[in-house]
Amino acid sequence: MINFKSIIATLLVIAITVSAARADEGMWLLNMIGKNYKQMKAQGFRLTAKDVYNVKKSSLKDAVCVFGGYCTGEIVSDQGLIFTNHHCGYTAIQQHSSLDHDYLKDGFWAMTMEDEIPTPGLYISILQEIADVTDIINKGVTKGMGENSRQELVHKNQDAAIAMYQKKYSGDFYDIQVKPFFEGNAYYLMVYMKYEDVRMVGTPPDAIGKFGGDTDNWMWPRHTCDFSVFRVYTDRNGNPAKYSPNNVPMKPKHHLSVNIKGYKEGDFAMVMGFPGTTQRYSTSYEIDNDMLDNASRAKIRGIRQDVLKADMEASQDIHIKYATKFAHSSNYWKNAIEANKSLKALNIIGVKQQQESEFQKWYKQVPARDAEYNDVLANIRDVCQRSRANNKNSMYVNECLLQGMELIMHGYNIFSFVANPDGKTKEEFLKEGHSFYKDYSKETDYKASLAMAKLYKEDIDKALWPAFLKDNDVDSAINKLFSSPFTTQEGFDKFMANPTRLQLAGDPVIAAMRDVLTIYFQIMGETEADENALSSARRLYCKGINEMNAGRNLYPDANFSERLTYGKVLSYKDPAWNPSNPAPQVDGRDGDTFKFFTTTEGVLQKEKPGDYEFDVPAKLHSLLVNKDFGRYADQDGTLHTCFLTDNDITGGNSGSPVLDANGNLIGLAFDGNSEAMCGDWIFRDDVQRCINVDIRYVLFIIDKYAGCQRIINELTFAN
Repeated sequence: MINFKSIIATLLVIAITVSAARADEGMWLLNMIGKNYKQMKAQGFRLTAKDVYNVKKSSLKDAVCVFGGYCTGEIVSDQGLIFTNHHCGYTAIQQHSSLDHDYLKDGFWAMTMEDEIPTPGLYISILQEIADVTDIINKGVTKGMGENSRQELVHKNQDAAIAMYQKKYSGDFYDIQVKPFFEGNAYYLMVYMKYEDVRMVGTPPDAIGKFGGDTDNWMWPRHTCDFSVFRVYTDRNGNPAKYSPNNVPMKPKHHLSVNIKGYKEGDFAMVMGFPGTTQRYSTSYEIDNDMLDNASRAKIRGIRQDVLKADMEASQDIHIKYATKFAHSSNYWKNAIEANKSLKALNIIGVKQQQESEFQKWYKQVPARDAEYNDVLANIRDVCQRSRANNKNSMYVNECLLQGMELIMHGYNIFSFVANPDGKTKEEFLKEGHSFYKDYSKETDYKASLAMAKLYKEDIDKALWPAFLKDNDVDSAINKLFSSPFTTQEGFDKFMANPTRLQLAGDPVIAAMRDVLTIYFQIMGETEADENALSSARRLYCKGINEMNAGRNLYPDANFSERLTYGKVLSYKDPAWNPSNPAPQVDGRDGDTFKFFTTTEGVLQKEKPGDYEFDVPAKLHSLLVNKDFGRYADQDGTLHTCFLTDNDITGGNSGSPVLDANGNLIGLAFDGNSEAMCGDWIFRDDVQRCINVDIRYVLFIIDKYAGCQRIINELTFAN
């Protein structure tokens, strides 16, 4: 019998080995794109490499920013206007919301600059320069050096490299970082300029910005208008500055023009942004462990989210308090579920095993290579097998106890301030504490903590139960925990009137925090040797993969450094298509094909009045039914909502600009499709797609729905 799985795996590993030849795969450092320039031109790119990245003159890099430390944004006006995703701005939107001003439910639009809301803690960073500092970082590193000694020397050399560049970039607003690439086989230094006065300008309500909710998350077809609007302010000299009412709108080096003429299938498209983490150089053994981690994460978060969701649905006050917490948790809860489905369905472990077999054949061809690489896969395998139990234990401590019980981390922050304020004033910490209680419900946290404690004791060996759980039944332990005065702001304020270590003695929250950290550090101590061994083996394996592909243009894994990915607007075939039991015909698909765009017809198809995920605001419903699209309709007469490209993205790319061949803005990247949730481990060009909100739908909402014409007037439209 023909082994079709084996054939598919072989074909896929060939695709992996020559992946640099495909235009759609790769998260390229901006200073690397000159190597890809001919390929980009062949795809339809009309700019030069220096139009993208130029240290001496303005370029596209100057219009793309880190947004809040976890997303991407883009500058779209000469007055510092920023577009990003709604889910990227969600923390700020929730931060400013209350029962009196529920911006989550109602949206917000600043009709004048004076109405724009300062957002403490929110910042953007713009890349200034990338430099290869590999030789500096590896100075003194020897082949046989132990991992701890190597890391110590690398950190010392990193500090030296940063100090050298601080002479060139002096000022408190510069952020200079050194990051490893190719598992530590290369190092690049990045210089960023950080802006800390960022104000909220506009956001659609959740019914538009989160349309589809968790049901549609990571799915196609999509109809979510996932955007929000902010503005950056500087001092009067144009320098980054802390918030001041005297600050003025930023005058950027470059801002993006907007293209509302649309696109067609096959058009060139590129995404610039800050992808967070990929593991494309992972082995089959590591993916096996990742799938176990995903299963644990999905189980734990699912149980806690059920508690939060019930309380949020019962009270709008609790909904506002927990909106951001729930959104952050549920996003990667569903990611973990869909990733495991994709990894299993596409047999990615089998693909990686085939790749490892090809690697072994390669190194055994030359005795010197055989001597260097012969043990590397076995070492990775052994570490992965040893670490499985500790991985699970660590996951449960983090997810159930440290993150799942809000009081535990709050207690840690209180204790840390008393033990070591580290320059933080009492007033500053009081402000942080009040921020915690603003978005805290004692009753909700009690229910969630009870569920987390029960799950932890059910799934984790008794030897790793923290004392406060080991010595009591769950109900008694949680009741005691919540007898602490730190469950209320009044109790916290009373303590802060005279904060001392003596006052903390005997507090049940502080005692539980110490118990949990004792277990946490015990687990971390047991894993340190394995982590060092895995780091060393991964670095050697990645070195070998690069040598095996010598002459090919390879890209490093994502690590939240600025990247460019290029490809085209593109539909895809449904890999689960069954002609005898076809899916219903809906906007965004045609038979076995997922179309490359969706329209507002799909919004109306999905509409469920009163449903928190699929409710459509009355004004929007009227605009769509009457086809009152203004100048934002496509040539086909419909209003496009979202579209697909084959750009290679991952978490952190949220909010990234999707650009046409001339560098004009055509959309904002915000998601990926479920069929390709294996994308952090392997790129599948047949099904992997980047989901983007059409810039015309964004502008339609700003203009026709919100009536905030002043934002439209700031934009530059491409001819």
